[in-house]
Amino acid sequence: MRILIADDHAMFRRGLRETLAEAFSRVTFGEAKTAAETVELARRHVWDVVILDISMPGKSGLDILDDVRRLRPGTPVLLLTMHPEQQYARRALKAGAAGYLTKDSVPDELKTAINKIVGGGRYVSATLAEKLAVDLRKGADLPLHELLSDREFQVLRMLASGKTVKEMAEELSLSVKTVSTYRGRILEKTGMKTNADLIRYALEAQLVD
Repeated sequence: MRILIADDHAMFRRGLRETLAEAFSRVTFGEAKTAAETVELARRHVWDVVILDISMPGKSGLDILDDVRRLRPGTPVLLLTMHPEQQYARRALKAGAAGYLTKDSVPDELKTAINKIVGGGRYVSATLAEKLAVDLRKGADLPLHELLSDREFQVLRMLASGKTVKEMAEELSLSVKTVSTYRGRILEKTGMKTNADLIRYALEAQLVD
């Protein structure tokens, strides 16, 4: 099995590699610590599975997911991240991720997830599966933040974490005007009026760590 681990923390990559080496026989690993390295390794080699963090230098994990799927449509991508399921799971699965797990998952669950997605399936935790099933039974409307594009959602989270428009622009390599445009779209799509409304919503929906 060929596994690409994309995470910017060296100690986590090492621990994950050791865990997977114990769980699977004859595993070959690749490692990437930035978005650019992840995309380049996906371009150069064929992997049985890519394990990807959402918080990566250079691009968000969701942007990298799009790149990998474009380069290698048949390669399953497992999002393994510190971000709780309510923040990114729906969005990641909708974008084409084969699975979503948080970093506090036990090794057995990680092994189960990899086996399932390598076999062509998709994997979510029992908790998330139950939540999705309940939503379907109730015919529940999607949360407001699910109406946002990935970039708009990213701006919402950064706004709620206390970053200024200038700070967001620098971090995202965008102009202040472009970030302000995203903010305007967020207000329009959610029907809210002020930054305070957005921050209150993001905190109540547990969209910030």
